[in-house]
Order: sequence, then structure tokens, then C-alpha cells
Amino acid sequence: MKAVAYSSKICEKELLIKANNKKHDITLISNRLTLDTISYAKGKDAVLAFPCDDLSAPILNRLKEMGVKYISTRSTGTDHIDIEEARKLGLKVGNIPSYSPESGAEHAIALMLSLSRNILPAHKQMLEYDFSLTNLVGNTIRNKTIGIVGLGRTGKEVAKILNAFGAKVLVNDIEDVSDYCLSYRARQVSFDTILNESDIITFHVPLNESTRHMVNAQTISKMKDGVTLINVSRGAIFNSKEVFDSLQDEKISKLGMDVYEFEHNVFFFNHSKNPINDPLLRALIQHSRILLTPHMAFLTEEALQVIAEKTISNLDLWESGQCVGEACCCNKICVDTPKALSA
Repeated sequence: MKAVAYSSKICEKELLIKANNKKHDITLISNRLTLDTISYAKGKDAVLAFPCDDLSAPILNRLKEMGVKYISTRSTGTDHIDIEEARKLGLKVGNIPSYSPESGAEHAIALMLSLSRNILPAHKQMLEYDFSLTNLVGNTIRNKTIGIVGLGRTGKEVAKILNAFGAKVLVNDIEDVSDYCLSYRARQVSFDTILNESDIITFHVPLNESTRHMVNAQTISKMKDGVTLINVSRGAIFNSKEVFDSLQDEKISKLGMDVYEFEHNVFFFNHSKNPINDPLLRALIQHSRILLTPHMAFLTEEALQVIAEKTISNLDLWESGQCVGEACCCNKICVDTPKALSA
């Protein structure tokens, strides 16, 4: 199978080459997929995409015209792909259902701990040879009430870690996860209970119509004063302006984010020589009570290895005429085991 991998990062190229083992003819390019770069897909059977790539309806239609049949995104999230348009066009779409959930969970905990123990201001003081402690008093995780919104694979890993820390863990999920909660001394509760009772809330949900802007002025008003929020899932789960305003008003005490609502065309690229024309993003980066990282929660050697292997596995299955099973995103109900593709 011939494929082109857009937005290829140096850290993943060797892993993709090794996982492929010369089975498929894959062209690796660093360019984002846009209308300006779509010509690289000419003559290819598949496109291997990344979250910063544009897979909107116009792009999908052009890919279809060029003969592309398959799209595999090197991510779990598919909000950068117009899935409904892909279905209409008959394009097969696959993702990476899970890759090292420990990576995302540990990054959420890293943000949580760094904010709780004032690591950022401490580091800034050290750079200025200021070794005083007055402004560095922090808090422990132990005995804090911490809400987890979304108990998927990553959320479960967060629950495990927080249980070991001795936190009081509350969980909200659309599924009944009460049995799992018992294993980690957690309690499944309503979203409002999470908002009302949590000292820290960490979000681990996909971006869809029900989760978009689930953190807004109204939901923030129900939170405890001085709450800390953590988001390593998708930026648009937060209404960024309203979250920032609440931080300014000190309703929110601290904010840890690995994602940003308007990160498209910004994150994953070096803008050090081209200043970003986004006043809100600049304010978030410069704020002393915000820790913002550039969508790197997934970025571990372990996760990159799994992403590479599962990306190639998707191509293997498609080439042999099979569905990619759990990785299938082009059917309304994905299956757990590979099956023959329908005509």
C-alpha cells in the first residue's frame, strides 16, 4: 500500500520506519495537510494524519478525487476529521484507540503536582538567585477531593495514581463505572457534585457536542472558590475566555492545560521567530498561576512506539481487505475484532 504521512515529527520517523519494516511504501513529510500540500497524496492509497492536519470536507473530497481510500490518524481523537463527510465519500477512517494511557495520566498528575507545590514560581526565583520561601507554600494531594471527569483508559490511570496519593476521588462518566471505582476507593457522582465538592478537577473526555465548552461561566460558578482545573484532553472542552476571566477573578486558583481551544495552526510548530497574534494565548502563557504545555501529554517513547505499530497495523488490515476493528471510525458502531470490509 502507498501512503503519505503528513506532519511527521523527527521523534516518530524512525519508529514508523521500523514498524513498517518495508511492508508499505510510505512517504514521510513534515508539512501539514492543507489544500496547499494535498498534492503529496497524489497516487497514494492512504493518508496518515496528525491532529494538526486539516481533514475538513473540502480536503476529504479532494483526497477522494485523487484516489485516496484510507485515512489513519496517529491519535485517539478524531475531531480534526469530518467523519460524516468521510462516510458519505466511502473513505475508511481509523485511529489509535489507545496508546500508553499512563502517559496522559502521568502528565495530568505532573501538572497537578507542579501547581500544588508552586514549582514554576520556585524555578523562576531560583533563576534570580532568590532562595526565600515566603511565596512558595503549597498543598498536598493527600486528603484533597479530586474530581475526574471521564473515566476512560486515561481517567482510570489517573484514579489509580490519586488513590496511591491518598486523595478523595470523585468520578463522573456517562457509563456506570461504579464497580471500577470500588477498586480504587473512588465514588461515582453527578457532574454537579464534581463541581460542588472538588478542590481539583481533571478532565479526560473526548471533544464532541456534549463536551464542547462544558467548562464555562455557568459551570464554573458551581465550583468551589479556589478550585484548580487540569485539562489534558481537548482545548475546546474549556470556554477559554470564561476560564481565564474566572482565573483573573480568583474563582479559579490555578490552571494546568496541555491543550488550548485555539491551538490549531499554532501548537506543534516553532513560532519563536514569528510572534503569535493571539492575545488570549499570550496572556495564558504569561500568567503566574497557569501552567501550559504544548499538547505533549502523549509524548513519551512508550506512546510513540504504540502509535507507530498501530498505524502500520491499520494499513496491514486494510490491505488484506479487513476492517481495523476497534480502530474503525468510519462506522457508527465500531467492532472489537477485525471483519471483512463491505463492498
